[in-house]
Amino acid sequence: MRFSLSSVYENYLRRNFTSSGLLPQTIEIDTQTTISFWSPNPKGHYSIEKPNLVLLHGFGPRSVWQWGPQVKTLAPHFNLYVPDLIFFGNSTTKSSDRSTVFQAVSLGKLLEKLQVKCYSVMGTSYGGFVAYHMARLFEDRVEKVIIASSALNKNASDHQEFLERAKVEKAEDVMLPKNAKQLKNLMKLAMVNCPPYLPDFLLNDFIQNMYNENLEEKKELMKEFDFGNEACLHVSPLQQEVLIVWGECDQIFPFKKAQELMKLLGDKAKLEVIKNTSHMPHCEDIKKFNNSVMKFLSGSSQTVSILI
Repeated sequence: MRFSLSSVYENYLRRNFTSSGLLPQTIEIDTQTTISFWSPNPKGHYSIEKPNLVLLHGFGPRSVWQWGPQVKTLAPHFNLYVPDLIFFGNSTTKSSDRSTVFQAVSLGKLLEKLQVKCYSVMGTSYGGFVAYHMARLFEDRVEKVIIASSALNKNASDHQEFLERAKVEKAEDVMLPKNAKQLKNLMKLAMVNCPPYLPDFLLNDFIQNMYNENLEEKKELMKEFDFGNEACLHVSPLQQEVLIVWGECDQIFPFKKAQELMKLLGDKAKLEVIKNTSHMPHCEDIKKFNNSVMKFLSGSSQTVSILI
């Protein structure tokens, strides 16, 4: 058996989820689709008095890697539901549908099966697209929406600019890295303060464990999320209050897209920009990101842009 440092670290992350009162589960939501997720341990950690919050990860490693910095802070205040989106982790489907709408519908089925009737939803990057669709499809269930680093308003020119910044011909060479060089490129785009040195063997181990699972299916998912689809998503205002959180130095979805998105989402949208972060403000400045989320979910919001 091959020794894997990334697998060892994932076990540590999973223990953090468990110590925060979450349990891993896998459920068949219908005859075609199975979803793996974390949910409150019914023995003492679930509370009818807590609001429900769904966390939707971005295009990359499965959820336990992406939401670790938030779970410890949020779990005491919310019943957390943290799914692996379809073709991430152990979530899979026999359906040929690869759209973010299908992801949203599937999560709606999951929450209905779990008898979670009302909830807020937070999505980062790819997960932000899914969160937006959930807010539109399940208006009577979704209470508040947080969209982090997710340019729902992307277009073909944005795609071309991204390829030029990344110095690649195809977006999958960034979002689905196949070797250490490509992963380093992704990290430089996604983070302001990238680790100064990581050995190639460690990066390749991470790729083997986190990016190679369901690789062909993920390539199919990217056909919609490939930054340059001319039939881009038509963004219209949501009825819910919306918090948009963005890294000031985001090189994947530049800040100008956040400003445009706030206008498109309407009068109930609020924008907060976190200084000295790129595409992963929830990991790069955990305290400020979590404070913004807690303030928004626990109180009312106003339509303003805040730089923090």
